[in-house]
Amino acid sequence: MPFQRFVEPGRVAYIAEGIHSGKLCTIVDVIDQTRALVDGPESGVPRTAVRFKQMHLTKFKFPLTYTSPTRIVRKSWKDAQISEKWAESSWAHKIDARKRRSELTDFDRFKLGRARQTRNRIITRVYQKLKTKAARSGRTFPARKRSKKTANPKNAAAKAAAKGKGKK
Repeated sequence: MPFQRFVEPGRVAYIAEGIHSGKLCTIVDVIDQTRALVDGPESGVPRTAVRFKQMHLTKFKFPLTYTSPTRIVRKSWKDAQISEKWAESSWAHKIDARKRRSELTDFDRFKLGRARQTRNRIITRVYQKLKTKAARSGRTFPARKRSKKTANPKNAAAKAAAKGKGKK
């Protein structure tokens, strides 16, 4: 499958490493093969150069001219509603969940484990009830449709011999 996300002005990127890690920015210009000029006026990233290895390209993009000033980037960001779209994305939800898990205390992890045990016990009880009810009514397994076997000469000879019709 061909690439869908290109390094281009207006592409929104997630900074994974460095001083501004965990923030969104917009690519404004490509400096060279390893760096881009980025700006994130709504996310707190100043206009600076960031290496491509430090950022991940997102699916979000909005129209932006070559080396647009910060005020144009801010206006385009708001018009495209990038912050709202990012907050709704599964990527942002995963990052938020990872952050919440890392902030759990020992007692919170204990309570979470107990809640999972309780949930699994309830699910197991309901499953067992349904299973026994189905077994009593004779619907444990659906009838399988068996395909007809192809004629095998060895099987045909063995069946004929068993019936007494084979050669003597």
